[in-house]
Amino acid sequence: MLMEILRSAQLFARRFGVDVIPYKPGSHPIARRRRLIEHHRIDTVLDVGANIGQFGLELRRQFGYRGRIVSFEPLSAAYAKLQRAALGDVDWQVLQMALGDAQGTQTIHVAGNSESSSILEMLQLHEEAAPHSRYTGEETIRVETLDAMFDKTCGNARNIYLKVDTQGYEAQVLRGAVRSLERIDTIQVEMSLAPLYAGQVLFDDLYADLRCKGYVLVGVENNFGNAETGQLLQIDGIFRRESAAQS
Repeated sequence: MLMEILRSAQLFARRFGVDVIPYKPGSHPIARRRRLIEHHRIDTVLDVGANIGQFGLELRRQFGYRGRIVSFEPLSAAYAKLQRAALGDVDWQVLQMALGDAQGTQTIHVAGNSESSSILEMLQLHEEAAPHSRYTGEETIRVETLDAMFDKTCGNARNIYLKVDTQGYEAQVLRGAVRSLERIDTIQVEMSLAPLYAGQVLFDDLYADLRCKGYVLVGVENNFGNAETGQLLQIDGIFRRESAAQS
């Protein structure tokens, strides 16, 4: 009876572009991520590419996560909103910087929707799927490596969750985290299935690199696609270190 009610609700909701599905770790990707964080007793989340704090707010408001969050965001306008999101939360640290494979400064392209901003040039496939994300300006930003920032931000953290959402710059973030990854068992990384930014590393090579580093894929979440064609363009892959994946 319950399943019949659910199916009826799904059919009705889909007429309005909304879906109703069971929120269970076995079948729902967000519920699965929440269970991973709880099961592995994550005490520190490194939020790389935080934008205005969406990921941190989800952890606090939807997941009930009470551990430390360290958010990295280079854009000045987004960082100001991130600061407001974390205001009064003593366990949420925000830093105005990007992470990459070398310390210094870079020019970042500012997207119309902010969250698609990238150090890399945006390609036509991305613009066609999201015209509102086209670049509208540039900004000079500070870039650090995770290895340079790790001891300052993680301290005595035991179970660290690294989330990387940097619009095509994910490989550079990981290359700047060689030593840090030795202490990180869980990684959530945005992975493009087709070229969206010039010179970016795509899913196949990112996946192979993380496998070589000893991680296995334990979760997948849809991220971004072309609504006109139905093509999925980006996913979030969640990886656990192989030696820890069964724990």
